[in-house]
Amino acid sequence: MLRKIIFSLLIVASPFIQAQETLTILFLGDSLTEGLGLETEQAFPNLVDNRLKEEGYNNISIINAGISGSTSASALERMQWYTRSHPDLVILSLGANDGLRGLSVDNMKSNLAAAIEFAQASDVKVALTGMLTPPNMGEEYTSSFAQVFPDLAEEYGLEFMPFLLQDVAGIPELNQADGIHPNIEGSRIVADHVYHFLLSLIP
Repeated sequence: MLRKIIFSLLIVASPFIQAQETLTILFLGDSLTEGLGLETEQAFPNLVDNRLKEEGYNNISIINAGISGSTSASALERMQWYTRSHPDLVILSLGANDGLRGLSVDNMKSNLAAAIEFAQASDVKVALTGMLTPPNMGEEYTSSFAQVFPDLAEEYGLEFMPFLLQDVAGIPELNQADGIHPNIEGSRIVADHVYHFLLSLIP
């Protein structure tokens, strides 16, 4: 009789047990992800982490894998390295430095595609954030650059956030003196957008 009661309790509790399993989300990006010029806790992935915990998502673990100066050329190697930690979801946010340096758009697309394919082959879900590049690179370059991200999202069936720096880019009071990296107020806005984007991805 006691065994039947225990077994019944386990069946009832199993959805709750499953819900408590840790979900690991890894942000793979550059200085925008790392939070260049900010305190560690002010980087947007860390702010998202705090927000999730405040909202009761205590079973979610956030890893900030942003490295300043990174271009898409590092995407595959870094994806291979970080998938060793078995993340459930990777938010891929590379490409900004490719655009700032005027690097090949075709190479950027190939680099990001290789990283996405590796992750998906490793049963790691990928979501993609889009980026824009300054207009001084020329209309043709800026247009083809911006189009890479939605094209990749469509090709690989990725959840897609069109522009990581939405409502922040180009607004002086929300950026540091370099005009590129968000200040703390800008980082909070980025974190808010990313938080709501993530909510649709959390099982």
